[in-house]
Amino acid sequence: MEIKSESPFCQIRINKDGVWYYKGAEMFRKEIVNFFYQNLRQDESGNYLIELENDRCYLEVEDTPFVVRSVHRALSEKEGKTVFYLLLSDDIVEALDLETLRVGDENVFYCSVKNRRFEARFLRPAYYQLADDIEYDEERDKYFIPLDGERYYIKDGIHSQSHHREA
Repeated sequence: MEIKSESPFCQIRINKDGVWYYKGAEMFRKEIVNFFYQNLRQDESGNYLIELENDRCYLEVEDTPFVVRSVHRALSEKEGKTVFYLLLSDDIVEALDLETLRVGDENVFYCSVKNRRFEARFLRPAYYQLADDIEYDEERDKYFIPLDGERYYIKDGIHSQSHHREA
């Protein structure tokens, strides 16, 4: 993986549960973490970085930069259709894009978020909330979520954008 040398490593790490660390200490100030989320980018090689005006620095991401903390099923006010709303690690709620839902190792769910710009890992509580709506298709030997008369099959395979910079 090619890293541009003019952009330093910021000694920030996001673990697989979405917890941010700076030099090994947990970053507990939510407003700072959310500010970094707002300025999170990916370079052309898929590495994650924080970009502020003219400054950029790379961070280590153990699995995905975002995690799904919880899932809530509701009716969309605009379209009157059923939607699964995700509470993400940056405290933003957005609709689950069921086309991007997939299962990885150890039955961990992943999906794309932020207009498919980033990947998110489902934390265990969110996984269980969504699992209530999953059904099995014996003919196709696949799991799916039935929604508004359609079947959204859960794809196999780990997320596609797993990149991070090592210290």
